[in-house]
Amino acid sequence: MAFALPVELSVHVDRPAIVAPAPHEISFGRVAGTVDAGVDRVVVLVNGREEAAAEVLDGRFELRIELPPRDSAVRVVAEDALGNEAARTVSPVFGLPPAADAGAARPYEDAVLARQIERLIKKFPGTSGIYVENLDTGAGAAWNARARFPAASSVKIAIAIEAMRVLNGRAARGSSLGRLLDLMLIHSDNAASNELLSWLGGSETGGAAQVNETMAALGLTDSYLYGGYLVSTGAGPIPLEVESQPDFEGKYTTAWDLAQLHRGLHLAAGGGGPLVNELQGSFTPADARFLLYTLAHSADRGKLDRFMDPDVVVPHKAGWVSDARHDSGIVYSPDGAFVVSVMTWNASGAGTSSDVLAGRVAEAALRRFRAPDSSSEGLETLSLHL
Repeated sequence: MAFALPVELSVHVDRPAIVAPAPHEISFGRVAGTVDAGVDRVVVLVNGREEAAAEVLDGRFELRIELPPRDSAVRVVAEDALGNEAARTVSPVFGLPPAADAGAARPYEDAVLARQIERLIKKFPGTSGIYVENLDTGAGAAWNARARFPAASSVKIAIAIEAMRVLNGRAARGSSLGRLLDLMLIHSDNAASNELLSWLGGSETGGAAQVNETMAALGLTDSYLYGGYLVSTGAGPIPLEVESQPDFEGKYTTAWDLAQLHRGLHLAAGGGGPLVNELQGSFTPADARFLLYTLAHSADRGKLDRFMDPDVVVPHKAGWVSDARHDSGIVYSPDGAFVVSVMTWNASGAGTSSDVLAGRVAEAALRRFRAPDSSSEGLETLSLHL
């Protein structure tokens, strides 16, 4: 009698469930999730190239990889002992350096950086306010950081934070709110900002009042937003002083306040800080990672990022009116991260010299934080060309 040989049946493997990263968010390289009970190995590919592999423990996996500083596709392949596999892809994900994924230490003044910044300021033809802080060590410097300047579009980051706080979940891609957030943060669109203010508070004035309340709850008492926008246009602590400030009327903020908003986003992305722990509402780490992703795609270049290498990412929000020009954000490099705000004002008109100052301040901070033990200030390479 002939017997049929046994046929090995294929086993179905479900696609892995990916917890991190998520689409349209920044990522410091954490890849985590769950898989079927029979899966014993996962492979991670970035833009089609294998980057890492790991054994699965109790149906869970977690790896750390280095993502490129741009939009990428992260693919996780789950494999069982028989060679069956299933995969899931998350895209787009914007990579930030793993070294930048750290909490913030207590701020203190770096005397070398303070002298560098002071020399740069003296070459600027107008009034300026500056705040810099290393988000890992706490080292930093400031100049005129509590002086009030016309806020212009720089304070739109506060509108975005407030919108995310009151939303129960992220606005869907392509939805009206999602479109308005992109227009406001990426293209600094004033009409979109006004629509978001009206959505928040029933009117532009009502929305502005709501944003002011949230900033006050965060301790940012030198910022004020009213109405909408015109559609046509180591030792000691880091010193927070007012050396001089312009005479003006309207929306205002300071280099210190703007820096704290961006610092808060960075901390929130990792699950900590005041935006997550102190505000009422539903602002989440995922909200912070989404806003940082959006800010990393800003269409406004040539300011804080003016002299940066391609491996440095600067999520930022700039703003300007005829006599004021600002930029504030976070500089992410392979060495870590620091927050920097540069505000300028000139009664005769603010222009390219303001952008150059912002770029030189960020460049000086990056070089200093890369070589903190060096006593050389390298001022000859940091001169402000106007």
